Amino acid sequence: QVQLVESGGGLVQAGGSLRLSCAASGRTFSSAAMGWFRQAPGKEREFVATISGSGAYAAYADSVKGRFTISRDNAKNTVYLQMNSLKPEDTAVYYCGARQGGSSIATTESVYRYWGQGTQVTVSS
Repeated sequence: QVQLVESGGGLVQAGGSLRLSCAASGRTFSSAAMGWFRQAPGKEREFVATISGSGAYAAYADSVKGRFTISRDNAKNTVYLQMNSLKPEDTAVYYCGARQGGSSIATTESVYRYWGQGTQVTVSS
């Protein structure tokens, strides 16, 4: 069993930055690809970023490419999402997910087995 706890959300003005953290329990963390997804009010949850188990590979949604950076520290069992140049349309609840049985990056929500409770990010204009 893997438990995920996100933190770092909050209210920020457009153009500002936030860093989200996702702390994971479980000794298999370093072998699992991790991902960040977000869900805005009235919308489906959507892919934001993913990172491989080793941290060597990452992928991003087009809407955040060049502004967001995903990283991980396997010694701390933590994955991060650095968000710069935030826009009002980035407002959403952000969730981290852990893939079960795979260390390769994945952009599809269905391959993620474990999820955190989410952290709210609100960007004001």
